[in-house]
Amino acid sequence: MILKVEKEKQCIKMKKEVANKKEIEKKKLVGIEKINTLGQLIKSGYQSKSIKDEARDNLIKCLQNKENPFTGILGYEDTVIPDTERALLSRHNILFLGLRGQAKTRMARQMTDLLDEYIPVIMGSEVNDDPLNPLSKFAKDLIAEHGDETPIQWLHRAERYGEKLATPDVSVADLIGDIDPIKAANLKLSFSDEKVIHYGIIPRSNRCIFVINELPDLQARIQVSLFNILQEGDIQIRGFKLRMPLDILFVFTANPEDYTNRGSIVTPLKDRIESQILTHYPKTLETSLAITEQEADILEEQKQRVDISDLIKRLIEQVSFEARSNEFVDKKSGVSARLTIAAFENAISSAERRAIIHNEKHTYVWISDLMGIIPSITGKIELVYEGEQEGPYEVALNLLNKAIRTQFIEYFPNPELLKKKKMVNKKGEEKALDNPYKAITGWFDGGNHLNLMLDMKDADKVIALYKVDGLFGLVKKYYPQANEKESALLMEFVLHGLAAFSLINKKMIDGKIEFNDLMSSMMNLGSFGEEDDYNESDYQ
Repeated sequence: MILKVEKEKQCIKMKKEVANKKEIEKKKLVGIEKINTLGQLIKSGYQSKSIKDEARDNLIKCLQNKENPFTGILGYEDTVIPDTERALLSRHNILFLGLRGQAKTRMARQMTDLLDEYIPVIMGSEVNDDPLNPLSKFAKDLIAEHGDETPIQWLHRAERYGEKLATPDVSVADLIGDIDPIKAANLKLSFSDEKVIHYGIIPRSNRCIFVINELPDLQARIQVSLFNILQEGDIQIRGFKLRMPLDILFVFTANPEDYTNRGSIVTPLKDRIESQILTHYPKTLETSLAITEQEADILEEQKQRVDISDLIKRLIEQVSFEARSNEFVDKKSGVSARLTIAAFENAISSAERRAIIHNEKHTYVWISDLMGIIPSITGKIELVYEGEQEGPYEVALNLLNKAIRTQFIEYFPNPELLKKKKMVNKKGEEKALDNPYKAITGWFDGGNHLNLMLDMKDADKVIALYKVDGLFGLVKKYYPQANEKESALLMEFVLHGLAAFSLINKKMIDGKIEFNDLMSSMMNLGSFGEEDDYNESDYQ
């Protein structure tokens, strides 16, 4: 509930900021529309500045006004964002180094908000020539011919962003440029004329932010072509004696796995990237919850039809935390935040599908609906050899089971601590333990079982849960204020939690979840009062 209120406040604030910015843009646009030539630009007193100076100056204004230049980026407030701000104040090119799904590209894209609203460029220039400091032969010739009447146009900051995904087939021509024989033929020019050059994506991103994603995947010989651009700002195309000091803010992204396994960043290039910033996954469950809440694409009709509790949200987030430390999951590949976002959407859709089947106008997400998030897990994790042997489906079930186990002790007493009839406190005093789960496990030990169909009606599921002795009483004991819907969800949670701690048995059979007693050997291992070795640290 707190997260929802904060999100609404943030949305209202962002809407006001957007409205104010649009009003300012309109006023600026009215002013600059009157400046159409080089002469008018000079008379206006306009002063050119480099893109890195633009970003620096506008960032300083943001910091002075206590504004966050990277809105919507959660969990980086004390780590990545300050590092990025320091890099921009230093006018550095940046390398974001981190695992998948850590908002590296999103950080880069938001840097355009730190650029000036509009900048003037020579009309028709392929490389966004600054009218007061032209680079290309085209711009210089145009100014020489027209002088103060040289036409200019205004480029909005949204258009000052270039991005390229590094793949093994990327060539120097793609990035830097090459001779265009078709242009030479059409213009009847020799290959020694600069006008026959076809500029690549980097020169065309002059006075822009340019991002190369997955830099290690770029072939070493292609990385070498970036040396001069980063150091001296020059480009080299075939045999031309070009000297074009490009004005570009470079941002590179790399995954540590690719960095070491599939490729590498050549040392001289890495040396030329002034700031390397390490990204990371959310450090707390609350941050992860806020990210999923912000990014999940839930339709309004789904929101109206399906409720999702804080408990379910926490279980979904816990899955990703469990995956990042699981022995079957490749830690080098990482577990993207996209896992929990997709899982959240699938959990909503699982409940929605059930409601549609039974023509129910309103429902909520049950624990059993989390079986519907399995496809979101299997597609988002890379398995080590042992995990491949287990199989993606079994690993996903294991992660979900561990998430339930971890969260269960946040809501109810830890069953592990109840395996002894007595507990010894730090003073060495023995205290008798009450087993709050005794009635429930006793009901199953008596030969009873409970089947919960995945597509079961809400009312039918509630009736089935009330059949288990002691289940409703346990929930009411610890959550006396819970309403009927919350109590039913907690009752189901208790069953899944006890199964996760091997106190009862749970298995999936043909679209249903069956709870029953353990086999005799399993029951002996997991029964209360068993004379296991006592570990005092568990109770301190």
